[in-house]
Amino acid sequence: MLLKCDEELATEARERGCECGGVLHTARYARKPRGGPDTLGPEMNVRFSFCCATEGCRRRVTPPSLRFLDRKVFFAVMVLLVPVLRDGLTPERMGRLRERFQVSERTVRRWVRFWRETFASSRTWQAARGRFATPVRTEAMPASLVEAFSHISDLHERMAAVLKVVTVSPG
Repeated sequence: MLLKCDEELATEARERGCECGGVLHTARYARKPRGGPDTLGPEMNVRFSFCCATEGCRRRVTPPSLRFLDRKVFFAVMVLLVPVLRDGLTPERMGRLRERFQVSERTVRRWVRFWRETFASSRTWQAARGRFATPVRTEAMPASLVEAFSHISDLHERMAAVLKVVTVSPG
């Protein structure tokens, strides 16, 4: 589902073209995401990107991605869900997370800081937070952000909706 969303975002970016008016050519690049199941196909390891065809411009356009959260090496959904699981984390649960997703406790703490400090102070969040009927509590992020979408019953669709808020800048 996240791959399909990324393909749609890439199509929209390509159709908009370059700021200079030039045509965009495909310039995908490989990613080595961590945290996903071994059964994922090779298409999940490619980040969509484009390069302007106009000589002298050659500007790169990389649309937002619901699979990859900025420069993080773990899949975006992992960076979202593992900190949610961390709340109420016991040493046994942390051990299971570490074993299943190859993520250290230090990394999980860094992700929590990302949500509660870096993302909470970002322009993306400042623009998006007013759209919620119930305020999202910064000190309980990302769990409170996921809770804000509790009206979406399908878990996959809920995660996609949350990741769209996080990755797609307001229009």
